[in-house]
Amino acid sequence: MGGVSNATLSPLPSADRPDVAARLREALLAASFTADGLLDLLGAPAYAALARSETVPALRATRGDTPLETLVRLFLLQQPVPHARVEEFLPVEACLESGWLVPTGEDAVAATVDVRPYGGPGGEDWFIISDLGCAVGGAGGSGSEGGQADTAVVLGVGGASTTLAGITVRTPVSAALDLGTGSGIQALHAAQHATRVTATDLNPRALHITSLTLALSGAPAADLREGSLFEPVRDDETYDLIVSNPPFVISPGARLTYRDGGMGGDDLCRSLVQGAGERLSEGGFAQFLANWQHVEGENWQDRLRSWVPRGCDAWIVQREVQDVTQYAELWLRDAGDHRGDQAEYQAHYDTWLDEFEARKVKAVGFGWITLRRTTAAEPVITVEEWPHPVEQPLGDAVLAHFGRLDYLRAHDDAALLAGRFRLATEVVQEQVGLPGAEDPEHVVLRQHRGMRRATKVDTVGAGFAGVCDGSLSAGRILDAIAQLVGEDPVLLRDRTPAQIRLLVEQGFLEPAE
Repeated sequence: MGGVSNATLSPLPSADRPDVAARLREALLAASFTADGLLDLLGAPAYAALARSETVPALRATRGDTPLETLVRLFLLQQPVPHARVEEFLPVEACLESGWLVPTGEDAVAATVDVRPYGGPGGEDWFIISDLGCAVGGAGGSGSEGGQADTAVVLGVGGASTTLAGITVRTPVSAALDLGTGSGIQALHAAQHATRVTATDLNPRALHITSLTLALSGAPAADLREGSLFEPVRDDETYDLIVSNPPFVISPGARLTYRDGGMGGDDLCRSLVQGAGERLSEGGFAQFLANWQHVEGENWQDRLRSWVPRGCDAWIVQREVQDVTQYAELWLRDAGDHRGDQAEYQAHYDTWLDEFEARKVKAVGFGWITLRRTTAAEPVITVEEWPHPVEQPLGDAVLAHFGRLDYLRAHDDAALLAGRFRLATEVVQEQVGLPGAEDPEHVVLRQHRGMRRATKVDTVGAGFAGVCDGSLSAGRILDAIAQLVGEDPVLLRDRTPAQIRLLVEQGFLEPAE
C-alpha cells in the first residue's frame, strides 16, 4: 500500500461536524457502500485480496462508473475521482469543507482517510476510519519512502481487532472501557451494549479517528481520554467491561506507537493485566490480547499466573508460539524494514536478537486473557494452550466457561453426583484404533461449536456422556453403568467425579439445573 511520512500524514476530517458525518453515512448506505455491497461488487477473491494488502484485483473490479465503484476507489483504494461524478451521490461541498475530501488535480477530489465498510454482529452497517493506506491488511509497509511505518499512524481493522471483538462478552453493562482504542472498533462494539463507553489512547490522532468511526457508524459518542494504559482513568472509576488490543509487540525500543509498548519485554501486557483488577466492578470482565515471553528455565504458564490480580478468576489461552527469529522477522516486515537498506535491516534484526538473548527469551506466545472480578475465596486461574481452529464469535462461550466454573466451585463431589447433566449440542464421539480391531484404542469426544475441543475419555466416560439428557442424576447413571460392566458401584462413584468435572469444565457436559 502507498505510504505517508510523519510530515505528510493527512489532516483529519473535523470531529465537530456530526451533521456532515450523518449526511455522508446516508449517502454511503444509499450507494450500498457496505460490507455486503463490497463483497457483491468485488467478488470473494478480490475482497480477500484486500485483506492481504493487494489492491489490483479490486481496482480491476471497479473500472466502471457506478456510485459504488466510484466510492470504493475514493475511500478504500485512495484513487482521485472526478468532482462532477461524485457530487451526484455525495454531499461533496460539505465533505470538502469539513475535511473528508480534498481537491486534487484537475476537477477531482481525493479522500483524506480510509473508510472501510464493516458489518456489525447484528447486521449493522458500520464504517471504520483509519489513515490512508491502512484500512486493510495491517501496516504492511504504510510508511515513509524508505518503507518504514509512521510512528503515529492509525491502522484499520486487522485480524487482532476482529479476534478481540469476537471473544468479548456481550452482556448489557453500565460502563465499558476500551484501552488503546486505535481506530475505535472495540469502542464501536461496546457502544451497542454499554450505557457509557470510555476510550483511551496515547496517540491523540487515534482518539480523533475513533470519534470519526463512531460518528460515521451512527453510534453514540464515547468519552475520549488521552494517556497510556490506565493513566486517564480516575481512581474512583470502575467498569463492567474492560477491553484492550494493546501495543503488545515485544521489541527493542518503541518505534511504532500502534504496536510497540515502550516497556521492556512483556512488561506492558503484564502491567495491563495486573492493573485491571482494581478497575473492574464486581462480576465485571477484562479481556485482552497479549504477547508473553517464554524464558529459559521458567514455566510460561506460571509466568502468566503471576500476572493475574487478586480477586479475579482468569482464563488464559495461548493460541500461537513463535521462536525469536520468526517473531523478529514478522514484526520487522510489519514495519516495512525489509524494503529498505539491507544492511540496516540486518542491523535491526541483530538488535532484536540481542534483546531476546539478554532476557533469555527463547520464544514468544500470543493469545487471549480474560479476567472476571469475583468474591470467591479461592479464584480459579486456568492457563492452557489451544492452537486449533475455533468458531467465532466466542463471547457466549467465554461467558459459559465462567458460569461452569461457578457451578463446579459450588459443588463438591457428592453434589456433583446428585446433579443432572446434558450433553452439549453438536458433541460427537469418535473411536480411534487400528482398522479391523474389535475394540478402539481410545474414545474421543469432539465439539463442533465454540472452542471445538476434543478430549479422550474411557469407556465409562463415553457411556456416561452419551446417557446424559438431564433426566437422571450422575450417581444413578453411574450405578447403572456399574451394573452393566460388572464394577463395584461405590468404587465407580469414587473415581468418576474427576472425569465429570473435567467434562463440565471444558463444556462437553452442561448442568441441567
